[in-house]
Formats: sequence, C-alpha cells, structure tokens
Amino acid sequence: MDVEEWLGAENQLGIDIWNKKYCYNGETFDHWLDRVSAGDDDIKRMILEKKFLFGGRILANRGLQNTGLKVTLSNCYVIQPPEDSIESIFECASKAARTFSYGGGVGIDLSKLAPRGAKINNTASETSGAVSFTDLYSMVTGLIGQHGRRGALMLTLSCEHPDLEEFMAVKTDLERVTKANMSVRMTDKFMECVEKRETFVQTFVRPETKDTVVKNLDAYQFFKKLCYANWDFGEPGCLFWDRISSWNLLSEFPDYEYAGTNPCAEEPLPAGGSCLLGSMNLSEFVKDGKFQEDEFREAVRICVRALNGVLEEGLPLHPLAEQRESVNDWKQIGLGIMGLADMLIKMEITYGTREAMDICHRLGFIMADTAIRESALLAKEKGKFPKCNIEQLMASPYFMENTSEETRDLVREYGLRNSQLLTIAPTGTLSTMLGISGGIEPIFATHFERRTTSLSDHDQFYKVYPPVVKEYMDKHGLKDDTDLPEFFVTAQNLDYKQRLIQQGTWQMHIDASISSTVNLPEDFPEENVFDIYMYAWKIGCKGVTVFRDGCKRLGILTTKEKKAEESKMKEEAIASATATQRGIVKTVADNVIGKKRKLMTGCGSLHCTAFFDPVSGDLMEVYLNKGSTGGCNNFMIGLSRMISLAARSGCDINSVVDQLKSCGSCPSYTVRTFTKKDTSKGSCCPMAVGWALIDMHDEMMRQVKSSNLIAPPKEITPKKVVINPCPKCGDELTFQGGCNVCRSCGWTKCE
Repeated sequence: MDVEEWLGAENQLGIDIWNKKYCYNGETFDHWLDRVSAGDDDIKRMILEKKFLFGGRILANRGLQNTGLKVTLSNCYVIQPPEDSIESIFECASKAARTFSYGGGVGIDLSKLAPRGAKINNTASETSGAVSFTDLYSMVTGLIGQHGRRGALMLTLSCEHPDLEEFMAVKTDLERVTKANMSVRMTDKFMECVEKRETFVQTFVRPETKDTVVKNLDAYQFFKKLCYANWDFGEPGCLFWDRISSWNLLSEFPDYEYAGTNPCAEEPLPAGGSCLLGSMNLSEFVKDGKFQEDEFREAVRICVRALNGVLEEGLPLHPLAEQRESVNDWKQIGLGIMGLADMLIKMEITYGTREAMDICHRLGFIMADTAIRESALLAKEKGKFPKCNIEQLMASPYFMENTSEETRDLVREYGLRNSQLLTIAPTGTLSTMLGISGGIEPIFATHFERRTTSLSDHDQFYKVYPPVVKEYMDKHGLKDDTDLPEFFVTAQNLDYKQRLIQQGTWQMHIDASISSTVNLPEDFPEENVFDIYMYAWKIGCKGVTVFRDGCKRLGILTTKEKKAEESKMKEEAIASATATQRGIVKTVADNVIGKKRKLMTGCGSLHCTAFFDPVSGDLMEVYLNKGSTGGCNNFMIGLSRMISLAARSGCDINSVVDQLKSCGSCPSYTVRTFTKKDTSKGSCCPMAVGWALIDMHDEMMRQVKSSNLIAPPKEITPKKVVINPCPKCGDELTFQGGCNVCRSCGWTKCE
C-alpha cells in the first residue's frame, strides 16, 4: 500500500502532512508502518483502518534512535519547578532547553519563586519577582529548534501567589512571552471567593528566611480582569487545580502531587514527569449510523498495550535522568480520542445535547473500564508500576466511578501497570491529516476557504468541505452547506454551554485532562466570559481557555472574509497605484522626506533615520547609526542597506517589518529591560527598528493623505485579509484545542 491509497488520492493535504512530518528520509508507506508499529500486526491494522494513530513524536521518531539521532517518543514533559534561587532558575532553563532539543514540549510552574519586592541577600536587595522570569523561559523556548518548529512551553502560577495580578497581565503586552502558553492554577477556595465576592488571602513564605508576604486580593474584581484579558487577548487560561488533584487514579496517594501540565494542558504530571500519546478516531467506529461498541473495546485493549510497548522502548530515550526515573516509577500513558464531532454527525446526533451526553457517558465508561482492565492484565504479566499501592489506588473516587466489578477484582489482585491512562490531546496535525475533527472539539466550520494562485498570479479562493460534510452533501444531493440539517453545528454557532457540557461529560471518564479551547464569535459579550469559566468549574472541567474571533492575541480564528477599514483600503490603493515592479531597484530622488527616531537597545542608543517618497509615502531608504555604546556598527550598516534594498525593490514595509519582528529575543535586550526598563519597544535591535519604521511610516501616510497629492483608483478590488497567517503558506490559521493549525498546508504550532 502507498500513502495515497491509505489517505485517499483526493486528500492532498493529508498526504503532504505525512510526507513532511512523519516520513523519514523518503521511506515507503509500508516501511513507515513497520517502523512506527514495531511489527505489531494489531496496531498496524488499527492504523490502516484509521481507527488509531500514535502521537506525532512517535509517528516521526520511533525507530530512529537506531540511526543515532537523539529523539524522544514523548510529547509531554513537566520540569522540576524552579526553587527560589538563581541557580535553580537557570538550571530549570537548561533542563527545558535540553528537552526541547529532543523534540519534547515542557511545562514549568513558577509558584515557588518569591514575589516582586521580596528581600534577598545580594546587590539587588529585592527580587524582581516570579513573573520576570517568564521572559527568560520564553526566550529559551524560541532559541531551540525542533525539526522546523520551535519548542512548546506552558507557564503556570498558583492563585495563592502574590504576583498573580502581574502574571495575569503579561500577555496583554503582545511583545512579551510570545513563545509560551500561560495558565493560572485556580483552587476551589479561590473560585468560591470569586462567586461570593470575598477577599482571597495570598501568602508566600520564603523557605530560607521564613519571611512571609501576604496580600489581600479582591477575588471577584481580579477574575473580571482575567476574563477581560481572555476576551481581548486569549490568555491566560484557567486550570482548576483541586479538580486536577482529586479526579485521577493517584488522588489518594499522600506523597504524590502534580507539578504542572504540558503545553496544551491535557497532561498534569509530577516533577520530571513525562507522557506519550495516542488517539482513537471515534468516527471510524460508526457503521450505518450505529456505534460498534465491541470493536471499540477491542481497539482500546490493543492501543493500551501498544502505548505500553512504546513506553518501554522509549524509557532510555528521555533527555534527562530525572525524566527516566519518573517515567519508570509511574509509567504514564495517554490514550485519547479524536473525531468525536464526526462520530456524532454520522449518528445524526447534535453536539452538546442530552443524547450526545448519554452516548459519550457510555463510551467514556467503556474506554476507562477497558483501559484499566488491560493495564491490570499487563501488571499480571510484567508487574505493576513501582510506586503502585493497590489499596490507595482503589480508594480513588475516579477509580470507583469508572470500573466494573470484574475490573476491580483484577486490580485488587494484580494492581496496574500504569498510574495514568487516558487523556484528550488537541490532535491538530493528526486529525487534519485524516480529515476529521480534533479531540473533543466540534467541527470548526462546514467549509473553509482555501487559496490558490491562478496563471495570472492572482490569489483565488474556493470552498473546501470537511470530508464528513462533503460525504453527507454528496449522499443527499445538497449543493451548498447552507442546506445542511441542524445537527451540523460548528464552533462558530455552538452555544458555549453545549461545548462545555461535552467536555465535562468526557472529563468524568478521563483520569488525566482535556486540552480545551472554547471558540467564540467576534461579537461575543465580554461579560459572558465570566460565565464560561464559572460554568466550567462547576461542572467538573479540569481546565479551559477561550479564543474570540477578533481578539488582539495572534492565533485568532476566522472563517469569513474581513472587510478592511476604509483608511486601510485607501493606503492599499495608493500603494497599488505606485508600487515598484519586482526585480527593479528604484532610485532615490532628492525630494524624499526624512524622519528620525532615537532607540534604546540592549547595547545602548541607536539612531534610525528613514526616508519616504513624498507622493506615495513608500519607504525608500534607511540609515542606522549606533551611539557611543550602541553595539556593532558594521551590523547596523549592513542591516540598513538590506532594508533599503528591499524597500526599493518592491517589498512593502509591512513585509520588511514582519521579518525584523521575527528575529527573536536578545539576551542583552532582555537584561536591560529588566534592570533599567528604558528599552524601546521590541526584544532585540531589528525588532526595535521594525517598530520605529512602522511608527514613521504611519506618520508619513497621515501626511500623504492630508496633502491629497494623489487620489486612489476609482475601482478597488478588496483583498482577503489574513489575520493570522501560516508561516509556511500564508493562509489563515485556525485555533483548535489549544493548537494553531493550517488547513491548507498542515503546519501546526504544536503536536
């Protein structure tokens, strides 16, 4: 078999994903299947039938350790939280960097770091606070490459920490912590204070000195601010920590505690913990509108065994010794689901209804009971996980609610091979490759607009229907997706309570967690975000975040063509009328208009002078000069010449600035920002120059428009505005289950 036969010749996107992400060095599909299945015929069959796929790290890396590559088979890691010392803080950064280099995503909790202003015994006199180190860990994440992408990071802070308000506001600065997700660990006590509008006491005790910092927080007012930040910026998310700690197989282990979560929050893990992933495609278990429960049970058994095989094989491959020790002690696996929305559509059940809840409760119990039973049988064969205490395990409320008597008897006799079994990951790339919905999410839309370039070099857009939609339309002779029945709900028209009810239903049967994003329309009321989080907490969700179409944070969702504002249309018309033909370097006339900005960088002052065409307002030339302590002058000259050449060759200023803003963080810039707080906007010299150029260009365009030197063309063809472009192909990204995914080329921010 070849990949075209497996995925379908019409599924070019899926074929491209397989070739670019999972096929190693031109191997054939059959060779790849042998490699990732390690010759297991049962799991081969599951993959061929599209009923199951391992997580991305396994599909890409399994077997490659034999070629000498340093790889891991785990997606998820949580680093030992840094203690309140400079040595521990940077040791944590080093461990994260090493884990990123092997391809793993990382979670780091900052709750042990002293709050801003706490007294310390060095020349600084007082600490800059826990939140100041979010920039450090974000910078490390951005520096370490992972086979064409950057590492994934989750930063968390407890609601009990006095720096909570500062932590909540970090992402409202669009230039800060761009390489990490951020979430707040909420306790039940805190949420009760929010609900009752009471004061919540935050306390931090420094272990060395026993000095105590106490802060009284208006919980309700803080939570309203957090909800606004989510509405307008998409972060930070909420982790309901007491639910995470109490609803799992280890809740009655007195010495066990979770240290944080992985980047998409579906895997709470102990310090040094790791987990590998795999997901079952529920839609493939539907035949003639009915779910095949016996086939599902068999598949759960096969997949639990297969993930345990990968766990053992991958044990020596973890980057750090503490990770190898933790995985050996606890043996976590993460079996999840995808294609839930497709399954419900095939069964003609509306997502989020009572009927959908009933079927999901039944399937969730089958999945949990079968997985626990199979882990007990593995314990009989190979021994239970080393830290297993059978009495404590069986006393957990989760275990009692999700097992049959037969399963309890097996666990009572043999224990379990795994301390953690089930999770629901975003499955962004996997589900896109198969052409199904990701995780527990509803289908995002009943059609997507895909871009193609015609022979005349103009962008054209055409409708692409998800396979489950196209299959139904073809079967019933529908010509347009507006004619679909009501059970074709999407993320854009689904009531948020229906979305959360579906998550809460599955969480009853998942011992780990669920990666979850509630997608909201642009006109969603700000005050209703408060209700989303309160409702999620009350129905037993372990965590959730929201993303509103139109919010300021990069990564927003859109399915419709945005109309450009009138002023922007005018700018585009002027630019179009006077654009330089590509390949021709325009000369600079003597009548250009100059503007200047003085910048403060990590190395000192930097002077940026830009010259603009007086008619069109186009950038023509840039000169950069360092001050007496402003860094490398040759670099400045080279950069200014390349910017000038690009501008005169037909590149618009936004394209030039986009490149400058993609340069990452400079250590000296970061240090000066923390210490002297006088740096210009940005996180490195090129980025600061980019912001200055935009500022001067905007000023120049105001002059041009007010002077009426040129009238725009009478007829303007609006361009499709791409709000959040894919870095590979430029099409709009969608945000599902905590992960950015491109529906055109398959690029994803995380797996």
